[in-house]
Amino acid sequence: MERAAKKDAVEALKGTFTSTSVAVVAHYSGLTVAQMQKLRTQMKQAGASVKVSKNRLAKIALEGTDVASIGSLLKGPTVIATSSDPVAAPKVAIEFAKTNDKFVILGGAMGTTVLNPDAVKALASLPSLDELRAKLLGLLVAPATKIAQLSTAPAAKLARVVQAHASKGEAA
Repeated sequence: MERAAKKDAVEALKGTFTSTSVAVVAHYSGLTVAQMQKLRTQMKQAGASVKVSKNRLAKIALEGTDVASIGSLLKGPTVIATSSDPVAAPKVAIEFAKTNDKFVILGGAMGTTVLNPDAVKALASLPSLDELRAKLLGLLVAPATKIAQLSTAPAAKLARVVQAHASKGEAA
């Protein structure tokens, strides 16, 4: 790799690391090209990305970023998954690791917080940002729905009583 190409690669990685909120590092030795493509597709669908780069260049790019703590994990054939949603990359990585035993999660970072493999699993078990938004919206809409149901309930009960009294009068 030429010096200019290395510099461009470092700049691109630095941009990725500064704009991400979470990074997950894993070993991928032994995965086939098809499996790596599947991982990339799943990450892309979740709004995350996967980078495979030279460890030395990645360590240089990590300097001065919030996720610089993952530098010690970069040994051997590693892949770095990043996302702006704190749950997306860990969730996809954990799901992919369940079906591929050669994909081993080493750890990661969420901002300046260092994550071990168990912390990455715990982060993956949290609901995604979209799921949290849906739950919050449901909580906000629920009181209005209940008020509408309560306001129509007395009228409905009164209508049923009148209907029952009318049908009782017709039967007699």
